[in-house]
Amino acid sequence: MSPLISVIIPVYCESNGINLTIDRIKSSASASGMISLTEIIVVDGDPGKSTLKVINDPDIIKKASPAGRGVQMNNGARAATADVLLFLHADTILPANAFNKILDVCRDKDIVAGAFDLVIDAPHPGFRLIEKTASLRSRITRIPFGDQAIFIKADCFQRLGGYKPIALMEDVDIMLRIRQRGHRIRFISNPVVTSARRWKKEGMIYTTIRNWILQLLFYTGVSPEKLKNYYHSL
Repeated sequence: MSPLISVIIPVYCESNGINLTIDRIKSSASASGMISLTEIIVVDGDPGKSTLKVINDPDIIKKASPAGRGVQMNNGARAATADVLLFLHADTILPANAFNKILDVCRDKDIVAGAFDLVIDAPHPGFRLIEKTASLRSRITRIPFGDQAIFIKADCFQRLGGYKPIALMEDVDIMLRIRQRGHRIRFISNPVVTSARRWKKEGMIYTTIRNWILQLLFYTGVSPEKLKNYYHSL
């Protein structure tokens, strides 16, 4: 039987955690009764293929790719055979019922894409504010970010031409294009859990404010190439 959902994971130097990520995806798929209807594609942007080399599961589809999240996800989508593409960051954990929820959403012919609400894996109360702000922002703008586990119907993804090979904001860009075409996006209240490593490494307040500034600049037309420079200088 052909898979119903293709899980595409873009990675770069994720060898320490990739097998745990795969185990968690399979656990979620099993809890939804979807283990035989799910394919997992790992796309490695490291020229040395360091993440692919440590994958233990023989069922995983392994793809090498030039680096760049958008490019990697496009390469994964080209290898996918399912009707629904789920783009998952390696440090994001799906809820147990994720696959059933995705299929429930995608049964609506008017819905072409969706994402989950967000929980950050850290106890600091400041992260609860970030979570609530992220969920509210995405529901108001109808533009989720990549760490919310974006899923898109494959035929819509192909019509859009996939992700643009840009330095930053590839997730925002594709969701903007979906919205601009008048397509509907659905949000699932069962949250994914994403790692707080980025905020812990760079500082919670600094990272949050920098991300807001970058988003605002992108919306006002600043190119992703310039934003990448700002990303390292802000």
